[in-house]
Amino acid sequence: MGKNPARQANEQYFSAEPTSEDVRRTLDVTLRGVDATVETSNGVFSGSRLDLGTSVLLREAPEPPTAGTFLDLGCGWGPVTLSMALASPEADVWAVDVNTRALELTAANARRNGCANVHAAQTDESGVPLAEQAAAGCEAMPEGLMFDLIWSNPPIRIGKEALHTLLMAWLPRLRPEGGAAYLVVQRNLGADSLIPWLAGELGGGYEVSKYHSAKGYRVIEVVRNS
Repeated sequence: MGKNPARQANEQYFSAEPTSEDVRRTLDVTLRGVDATVETSNGVFSGSRLDLGTSVLLREAPEPPTAGTFLDLGCGWGPVTLSMALASPEADVWAVDVNTRALELTAANARRNGCANVHAAQTDESGVPLAEQAAAGCEAMPEGLMFDLIWSNPPIRIGKEALHTLLMAWLPRLRPEGGAAYLVVQRNLGADSLIPWLAGELGGGYEVSKYHSAKGYRVIEVVRNS
């Protein structure tokens, strides 16, 4: 019996080079009250719709600053990236993912929706930015770049150890004295245990708390105070 195409695509979203057929489709979505037309495909996270967890994050996260350096960690086809870029056109919004197809889609969707402030950057499987970019439309991220704001629907299904490595590669890049991150995690996939783990790993210079709950998801807030 052959593999179910939808299941196969979902399994590959955290692969650098998806092996599923690249079948592009167009979606009309509403991102924090703004209508956008985007292109999606197989082999990327939630390639046929706006994911419920992402919808919760976009609905519940506070209004971003008007300017600064922002990060979408695990961008997929770009709904979080576009939301940040559309809300704060004076900000620099970085979209990172291991998946080259996802990055190509995010870069293309930014251009389609007039978001000239978006920068897409590829990472390796541990989340470290690559010095050279393989995906179309990508850039090399400046070394040591810090972020005023991080939004993420992190890839929980890569496994706990890999997820922890990923988060600890990026959350310490929050800018001191006010940098903030908002992560959406499904409650039954470990959201409540992730909060004390992050607090312990990040240490006293950070505040980690449950910001909001909705539809079985937690939005976790991480604020860097020093």
